[in-house]
Amino acid sequence: MDKLLIRGGRQLEGTVDISGAKNAALPELCAALLTEQPVTLDNVPGLQDVTTMLKLIGNMGVRVQRDALQPTRVVVDAAALDKPQAPYELVKTMRASVLALGPLLARFGQALVSLPGGCAIGSRPVDQHIRGLQAMGAEIHVEHGYMVARLAGGARRLKGARITTDMVTVTGTENFLMAATLAEGETVLENAAQEPEIVDLAEMLIKMGARIEGHGSSRIRIRGVDALHGCEHRVVADRIEAGTFLCALAATGGQAYLRHGRGDHLDAVIEKLQAAGTRVASDPQGIAIEASGRLQAQSFRTTEYPGFPTDMQAQFMALNVIASGSSKVTETIFENRFMHVNEMVRLGAKIQVDGKVALIEGVPRLSGATVMATDLRASASLVIAALVAEGQTVVDRIYHLDRGYDHMETKLRGLGADIERIR
Repeated sequence: MDKLLIRGGRQLEGTVDISGAKNAALPELCAALLTEQPVTLDNVPGLQDVTTMLKLIGNMGVRVQRDALQPTRVVVDAAALDKPQAPYELVKTMRASVLALGPLLARFGQALVSLPGGCAIGSRPVDQHIRGLQAMGAEIHVEHGYMVARLAGGARRLKGARITTDMVTVTGTENFLMAATLAEGETVLENAAQEPEIVDLAEMLIKMGARIEGHGSSRIRIRGVDALHGCEHRVVADRIEAGTFLCALAATGGQAYLRHGRGDHLDAVIEKLQAAGTRVASDPQGIAIEASGRLQAQSFRTTEYPGFPTDMQAQFMALNVIASGSSKVTETIFENRFMHVNEMVRLGAKIQVDGKVALIEGVPRLSGATVMATDLRASASLVIAALVAEGQTVVDRIYHLDRGYDHMETKLRGLGADIERIR
């Protein structure tokens, strides 16, 4: 099993390229199931979750081509899809597999999708997905760990509906959005998620011939069409990868330019970084950051976009643990997303957790140790902490990291970090 060996204390500087967003690429690969014509995606990141999704749709009979000379370019041809199933063996490691449910139901009128797995950061039930698709005319029941779905009453298409979810759900919004493109009539999504990745998915679907309005707001309106066609689409830049590198640079007191980063997708994070004492500026080509000296700790509360993202909570906490002063971090999205805290304490951090709140007292230095990653973003936070710790840190179980960061250690090494992958 791979590990990362990091010798801390180096200031980072230079230029780093931000990859395409995992959370956009995964639903967009599923969106390609909606048409018989080829779909070409550019800027697809080289991640384990992407590889798993390509295996999943390939298992359905979809033809997938990844350009050897341009590996970020993927062509998906679902014309011969003959097995609308997502088996447990492929779904168990990746919750995003549930995104196959809506497209398969919309195009084929049936689907067999395993209940998903993924990071152990708390309960992320699929009941919202089931209820929304049932409102569109699907019959869905859970049997032997699988969601068995078909159109009700011999219907040939899903029906448009007004769907109001009990909570804001990103993957639920994406599933309904894709399913509604081929539904009969109009679908209105209330309490829809507003993340940039959903906007990117909607823009891809529009290129395929979908009729969508309001994406990026809490109400999305979709008018179903008879069929969609192929398209070419570039995956939006990964705002969480960009935010992670911003925190790493702030923590190490470095300066760098994040090429392709989207500052307009990180307003809440950048606002906190600036309040902490960094200088951050963005332009259409990327984001520049400069930090020096010890930063000031910042309290924050995670919430749905455009608020502070839960996917940046652990990384910013790594900055807070070595900042001046005390801070309070409140996690409102997932109930089990403080699993990185015990590992940070091993490095010398002072953190107390009480339910959904973590109280942090900044310390002047951390010391290297062996730590274990527990989920994707926890992995990134431990890497950041290791970059500023004195001595040597080993981060174990980095397969979590490989699920969501495209060659992270290579990019950090290019900025001057002393980091290597070991077995």
